[in-house]
Amino acid sequence: MRFLAGLDRTTWRTEALSGVTLAAIAIPLNIGYAQIAGLPATAGLYALIVPGVLFGLLASSRQLVASPDAAAAALVGSSLAGLAAAGSGSYLQLAFAQALIGAVVFALCAVLKLGFLANFLSAPILVGFVGGLALDILISQVAKMLGVTVDSGDDVVPRLGELIAGLGHVNPWSTSIAVGSIVVLVVGRRVRAVPWALVVLVASTLVLVLFHLDERGVSVLGSVPAGPPTLTWPQISWHQWLQLVPSAVALTLVAMAEGLLVARRYAERHGYPENANRDLFAFSAANLGSGLTGGFTVGSSASRTAAMDQAGSRTQLPTVIAAVLALLVVCFGTALLQDIPSPAIGAIVAVAVVPLLGIRDFARLWKLRRFEFAVAAVCFLGALLLGPIAGVVIAFVLSLVNVVRSAANPPVDVLAPSGEPVDAFRAARDGQVSSAPGVVVLRFAGPLFFGNAQVFAAAVRSSVTAGVADGARHLVLDCEAVTGIDTTAADVVGESIEWVRAQGIDVAFSRARAATRAELEHFDLVGDSRFFGSNRAAVAALSVAE
Repeated sequence: MRFLAGLDRTTWRTEALSGVTLAAIAIPLNIGYAQIAGLPATAGLYALIVPGVLFGLLASSRQLVASPDAAAAALVGSSLAGLAAAGSGSYLQLAFAQALIGAVVFALCAVLKLGFLANFLSAPILVGFVGGLALDILISQVAKMLGVTVDSGDDVVPRLGELIAGLGHVNPWSTSIAVGSIVVLVVGRRVRAVPWALVVLVASTLVLVLFHLDERGVSVLGSVPAGPPTLTWPQISWHQWLQLVPSAVALTLVAMAEGLLVARRYAERHGYPENANRDLFAFSAANLGSGLTGGFTVGSSASRTAAMDQAGSRTQLPTVIAAVLALLVVCFGTALLQDIPSPAIGAIVAVAVVPLLGIRDFARLWKLRRFEFAVAAVCFLGALLLGPIAGVVIAFVLSLVNVVRSAANPPVDVLAPSGEPVDAFRAARDGQVSSAPGVVVLRFAGPLFFGNAQVFAAAVRSSVTAGVADGARHLVLDCEAVTGIDTTAADVVGESIEWVRAQGIDVAFSRARAATRAELEHFDLVGDSRFFGSNRAAVAALSVAE
């Protein structure tokens, strides 16, 4: 295992500058995300230091940035709100413990090679789930930008009501700072080289201090304790540890789904190796470091990863450098943080969160596939109205329903020669019931299991009935796509084959994999049937026999 793969004498300057850029982006955002989670600013900063170094040194992905993100912060905040008061000592202890449980879950997923579970969260489901969390976050940030007080522990509907009720008490100074910050952040996107979030924090703090806006009702970040992260262990009961398991598992699954997807995407784009299980171990180490040093759950940040890619970074050195700079801030620069206006932090988080609403993605799903749009919408409403944990459960249930729905209705086609030079067999034209004179070739495109066995039986009966009327005497079952057979399906296949033979039709198999043929023989489904290596060979032999 090589640390900081891809780093050499020709790239270190680009990587070092990217690290400074990453710190300028990550420090303001992590302060905001810590507030979303109901934690002090130091928790967000500490989550950059030891976790960043551990992930940067251990991950196989050269570009994935590990850090708390908006979705993880919202999950932390919502899951802990019912267990302790936000910002209290007990709340902090629970956040640390949650990260440690997440470390164990990540490690188990790596050891048991369960990274494939992330594939069950399809793109529409992630769009809906993350979009619901984003709107939840946005409501709180809008209240912060307007200077309106809402109870962060409330569900989304009460908070929305509090926000609307407070519109008559909007603080114009808070609103002005927020609007100015948003304008700078949005317009500044045209110049990517400038860390605009840091510019907003510095400029808004100077304005607040110069004009004493804190005396006019503008809230500020407040005192931030100085000092490096220190080792700690959560002082909570075993009952509380158990209460945190569901939320920690949910956080792990969401982080795993997004993190592995982003890591794979960039590895394929730039042609370097990527090991999902090693990245899971790296996430485990990062969360272990976070929980032991005063941070909170660490996932991945797609937006920061994209920013580093645009900056030309192709190694994990920027993560390590950002960790060092964050350490310098908590050791020597906390006095500079206490006067940061809360509306500016709210603006930074809001601008970062708005793309996560997935408006374009919803529009695309509506245009391309209405069912997947409905799935995304259900996940959106579930995460928004029922809470993130319920949203994760809904997402996985819908994923399984979608998988079963697809697997239970595989394509079934009568095949016919295509007329191409290689004489390949394709799905027959509508109305064509035989593949060749006297022969019907039927392809079942999927594994045979209890959920689709009756689909197979119905297809066999309909194709044979139509084929007999057309003079067919042979049925060839194309097994290339049949990758497995369970007991229930084997019984149904056996009954179907007996029915076919009772009609005076001979049964043969083509293109069966060795494992599939072994299963057919194991379930005693072969009898005197013949096997052919191709559909062309089957048709040629059976047509002659005819």
